[in-house]
Amino acid sequence: MRAFVVKETNKAIVPVLEDKINNLTKPKGSLGRLEELAIQLGTIQQTLSPKLNKPQNIIYAADHGIVKEGVSFSAPEVTRQMIYNFIKGGAGVNMFARQHHFGLKLVDCGVNGDFGVLEGLIDRKIRKGTSNFRYEAAMSEEEFERAIEIGAEIVDMVYAEGTNVVSFGEMGIANTSPSSVWMSYFTGIDLKQCVGAGSGLASDGIKHKYEVLKASMENYTGDGSTEDILRYFGGFEMVAAVGGMLRAAELGMVIIVDGFIMTNCVLAARKCCPAVTDYCVYGHQGDETGHKLLLDYLEAKPLLNLGLRLGEGTGAICAYPLLESAVRMINEMASFKQAEVTKYF
Repeated sequence: MRAFVVKETNKAIVPVLEDKINNLTKPKGSLGRLEELAIQLGTIQQTLSPKLNKPQNIIYAADHGIVKEGVSFSAPEVTRQMIYNFIKGGAGVNMFARQHHFGLKLVDCGVNGDFGVLEGLIDRKIRKGTSNFRYEAAMSEEEFERAIEIGAEIVDMVYAEGTNVVSFGEMGIANTSPSSVWMSYFTGIDLKQCVGAGSGLASDGIKHKYEVLKASMENYTGDGSTEDILRYFGGFEMVAAVGGMLRAAELGMVIIVDGFIMTNCVLAARKCCPAVTDYCVYGHQGDETGHKLLLDYLEAKPLLNLGLRLGEGTGAICAYPLLESAVRMINEMASFKQAEVTKYF
């Protein structure tokens, strides 16, 4: 895998940011999480006046061989069908993107379908879905490297367009399965606590899913390295997201993290470059089993808890107005001196 250079944010600016916020016309700490968020954004950008420019959401899409084992409530053809829905603007993420003025990039990393030249779709297909990791590695080493590079390439694309805040979404039926496996390997949390309903499995389906994933992990004979686990169990869209997150952090961008699958991609990215989480704002805590455990493991404080489990980047985009509020607070509120108000705390 290419060597990403992700530096820890320089925390020397934090006391200066705190002093600015504490001298705004409000009681100390009275804007709570917004104050914490403004400090994080200012630290990422190394400025007392952070800005959010041209937010974009990148959706990486691909299919999964493990779907053949009956681990998903949704039919495998849904990935392909949803590509057309995204293009037509009819998906949940489209609606939220319009509401919050996000650009969208839709990337085919490995969907099991032929789209030809389709306006609005970035064709980076590696192949039509991964292999079934119940019996073999999901992807080859070359495919893994390609997925990482695709993820980084699309981030370079939005960065060149002037974007400094990015969220990531995914589309890939059955991708909660590799996410659960990654979570178990990288956190040490028992697999049973990492496996949930995905798009809607009932209790019997969850039990079957767990048994399939448990057998898959028992069948694994790789070297146990981070890259090997990512390659053996991951999806093309998930590995692309890892590459995208690492590149975004390398460029000093703000990363808004979506739900269970994208939080597992952050977990994987952190295994590669620990400082990546300095750049991450966690949009929401979803309903998928294991998401709260994973957020707790990462010591992450999600901004929202709306019971979402859609993916696509929806939770991240819904959280974006809170980032805007934090930026407006630190940039637009008057200080006690400017307003000629006696400091009252």
